Amino acid sequence: MGLGTADDAGVYQISEDLALIQTVDFFTPIVDDPFDFGRIAVANALSDVYAMGGIPKTAMNLVAYPMQKLGKDVLRAVLAGGIEKLKEAETVLIGGHSIEDDEFKYGLSVTGFVHPKQIYTNKGLHPGDCLILTKPLGTGIINTAIKGGLASSETIVKVTELMVELNKTTSGVLGSFPVTACTDVTGFGLLGHLAEMVVDTDISVTIESGTVPVLPEALEFAAMGFVPAGAHNNRSFRQDMVNLAADVSPIMRDVLFDPQTSGGLLIGCPEKYTFELKNRLIAEGVENTAIIGKVTDIGKEMIYVV
Repeated sequence: MGLGTADDAGVYQISEDLALIQTVDFFTPIVDDPFDFGRIAVANALSDVYAMGGIPKTAMNLVAYPMQKLGKDVLRAVLAGGIEKLKEAETVLIGGHSIEDDEFKYGLSVTGFVHPKQIYTNKGLHPGDCLILTKPLGTGIINTAIKGGLASSETIVKVTELMVELNKTTSGVLGSFPVTACTDVTGFGLLGHLAEMVVDTDISVTIESGTVPVLPEALEFAAMGFVPAGAHNNRSFRQDMVNLAADVSPIMRDVLFDPQTSGGLLIGCPEKYTFELKNRLIAEGVENTAIIGKVTDIGKEMIYVV
């Protein structure tokens, strides 16, 4: 029995106590190091399963590769990085498919398990819920600066380690709390993914911009104009749903729409459990966790940023 979809994942119920989550994701390299690219691509592909409360079990590689141009060593390094991350996630690589292509792309199709009554989707927020974000924003802006040759080696290492960080721990902690909705923050940016949680509902959300975790380097690069085109596209697509207070800086506006790679989870939870959930996540090593806003019934299908 199909249980619908959430973001890029589909869910199918097998029995009373088992449902399959199926997801796929792949993209072009965003860092120069092929091993790191493999790790990032795997973490990103697994994220949809974690966002739905599932446990990834198997994966299949998807590769489009210019063999004549790049040779075998680069591809070996990418796949090795991917395998390392799959082992960390206790997910088994069972195969894959490759094609010759002029532009290198890598990712995975992932299958996960979840109990049908314990699935998180990006719908279900209720007035009074608070919103928690588990990773800082700014990876899209910093990756743009990396491509421009302006990011330091320290910044590259910092953003890479953030992107390869699995949402496994976060997903495991959520099982002990009454989560009402959840999504991972990726290509649509924070406000784009939040818009998907609000659209076609009778609720609105207020985000306190000062509480949103942001990589400091992203603010610096955004001030220099290194904002990816995706951020402008995200803003254009959802601008009718977003009300930005006059004192929210232009730089912060860019960050809030910045497309993320392997971003954190955006979680809705009843207010009385929110601080306990935040503190538990931080104690478990999800150090950047922050409470960033609240759900109300004032207005409809709106996001207010103050």
